[in-house]
Amino acid sequence: MLDSYSVAFLGILTILLTVIVQSLVAAKSKASQPGAIPGKIDLSLSHSSFVFRAHRTFANSQENLTLMLGASFLAILTGADIFWTGVLIWSMAISRIIHMALYYAISTEQNPSPRSYFYLIALLSNFILLGLCAWTIV
Repeated sequence: MLDSYSVAFLGILTILLTVIVQSLVAAKSKASQPGAIPGKIDLSLSHSSFVFRAHRTFANSQENLTLMLGASFLAILTGADIFWTGVLIWSMAISRIIHMALYYAISTEQNPSPRSYFYLIALLSNFILLGLCAWTIV
């Protein structure tokens, strides 16, 4: 199974490493603030603050991680098409990295913001991967 799904596993590894990087960036940016309290974010912060954007980037990944990993491992365990499983997992991984980079770089309250499109690409990849799982099971 490891050889067959090696591209998919590398995509999953990339997603997990991305979340670790986001965690470190969020923790470092918050801890460097005067009077920082562990585990507590200043509620007055908004998109103009890098601390807020780093925190939201990490939180958004945490919110999506269960679905990402669940769909990914369900696809692998059910023997879903190897090629499409890899493509969809990498689509999620790359979209999340671009989402992160845009969130770090662009301070905007605009909706949709440029990062929203990459959030949607990752979400769509998840939905399609779940559909592939359903197709494989049936």
